[in-house]
Amino acid sequence: MERESFEDAQAADVLNSGFISIKVDREERPDIDAVYMAVCQAMTGSGGWPLTILMTPEQKPFWAGTYLPKYSRYGQPGLIDLLKRVSLLWRTEREQLLQAGDEIAAYIAQRGPGGAQAPQPALLHTAAGQLRAAFDPADGGFGDAPKFPSPHNLLFLMNYARWEKSADARSMAERTLTQMARGGLFDQVGGGFSRYSTDRRWLAPHFEKMLYDNALLAYAYLDAFSQDGRPFWETTARRTLDYVLRELTSPEGAFYCGQDADSGGEEGAYYLLTPQSVEQALGAQDAARFCRWYGITESGNFEGRSIANLLENTAYEQEPEGFGRLRERLLDFRRSRAALHRDDKVLTAWNALMIAALSKAYRTLGDARYLDAARRAAAFLHANLTGPDGRLWLRWRDGEAANMGQLDDYAFYAWALLELYAADFDAAHLEEAVSMMQTLQVHFWDGQEGGFFLTADDAERLITRPKEIYDGAMPSGNAAAGLVLERLWKLTGDPVWQTRADGQLAFLASKALPYPAGHCFSLLAMGEALYPSRELVCATSGTVPDGLLALAERRRLHTLIKTPSNAALLERLAPFTAAYPIPEDGALFYLCQNGACAAPAGSVQALVRLLEHA
Repeated sequence: MERESFEDAQAADVLNSGFISIKVDREERPDIDAVYMAVCQAMTGSGGWPLTILMTPEQKPFWAGTYLPKYSRYGQPGLIDLLKRVSLLWRTEREQLLQAGDEIAAYIAQRGPGGAQAPQPALLHTAAGQLRAAFDPADGGFGDAPKFPSPHNLLFLMNYARWEKSADARSMAERTLTQMARGGLFDQVGGGFSRYSTDRRWLAPHFEKMLYDNALLAYAYLDAFSQDGRPFWETTARRTLDYVLRELTSPEGAFYCGQDADSGGEEGAYYLLTPQSVEQALGAQDAARFCRWYGITESGNFEGRSIANLLENTAYEQEPEGFGRLRERLLDFRRSRAALHRDDKVLTAWNALMIAALSKAYRTLGDARYLDAARRAAAFLHANLTGPDGRLWLRWRDGEAANMGQLDDYAFYAWALLELYAADFDAAHLEEAVSMMQTLQVHFWDGQEGGFFLTADDAERLITRPKEIYDGAMPSGNAAAGLVLERLWKLTGDPVWQTRADGQLAFLASKALPYPAGHCFSLLAMGEALYPSRELVCATSGTVPDGLLALAERRRLHTLIKTPSNAALLERLAPFTAAYPIPEDGALFYLCQNGACAAPAGSVQALVRLLEHA
């Protein structure tokens, strides 16, 4: 529509003669997108982008649709014809349009059924069954083409497999993770994942790369690696994170939104290869090996050229020596022949997801580069997207922060801070996470029906105040808030957080009832409440004991580190830690489960023995 209509002089004349045109970046204003996508779904039964809305000056919509050609064709209305018709109606039958707008606005503002229900394991069992019914056993993923990665579904399945000892859930996640990383969805040359696959085999992607996909997918591959140590998961996670650090990182340490699919006006041209182009980059001998390994052929697999992939390569986990250097040379060649446009906005919520992934990478892999990157990004958000009052901004670009922070910004940032605290045990991260959730409670909580609104109580007023619960391309902010509240309760022992966590999880459980598989991140939060967990307090006179970080990650221990320098702050955040003395030398480890604590262990080795017999 941008090319056909918005940049077309004739369409512009019609638009400007009778309308005020407003183009909304849904990444900068997800609240506007949420409200009017709900309008479109109510009026037409479906939604999508580009989203087209005609409304009154009071923001009340009376027509909604998605893509419109410039002129009507094959029964589909065209933009110019529609605008001319509406302009006539506005002059001759305005009251009908105004009445329609009032009715639609009133319908959208209606609250859904209220009520709350305590989470039950049956919800998780039902979701696993629904995902099994949609699972593609041959190629992995759920449903038919186009296929989306949906990493939150995979995280749920992997954790459900651990909680319930379900080999079936684990196999669904593993098959999907394997095939996505073997296909063209994963950039085999430069690393990182595209948004989705246009085919069911994960071969031909929509070549756009987004920060949030790569953050959540890296987190999922790291979670898989932490459970079984398969090197393929580690390699995929590293190459995904390294892509982000190389291509999407600002000089200040923040992360940009993503890279476009087009180069030179052609989608995917940057990525597509022929044997001749590979030979030009690598020379004949290395090119022949490279093309055999990655399925690059004369006939091609995509419009006469090839998307590098490993789908037919049964030895894909035993990469030949030196292929890393060949990929680097080919990456340099790709850059020399084309350039990708980069969306250089910095979004708080998306940056938070990457901070969470990088923090998990340090805990899982022990690579200090990832912790350094996570800390730099968190420092950027604190300095540039957090106001003096602790309130968040939604986006930053060219030195300017703008748009009031919304639910996802606070919930994902709080989650990221807890993930970062679990990596470096800096109590300031825990303190900031508490502050984020306190702000959510004050400005976003729905005191009547539970859950958090998408926008704050002092934000710009739209025709309704949206509240999103379903997982989409990203987990819902309400689900992330539920996870953070449950972890805050486990970490701090503060009954205030227990009450808030219980309330939020009950709200999420009631909303998940009709289709639990659409709420997988909510189910992750519920699982942390429903299944046994272990909490650990390490009181140490020095630094974090060697081996503790890896053990805590592997055994999923909610861990606090108390030292002489942070004792006062930690006791304020988690008052129960006042009862745990710091030894004059060494460390003591207090392991608790379901509110009961064992006698303290005096070493990491003794803690391991305790865990094995607990």
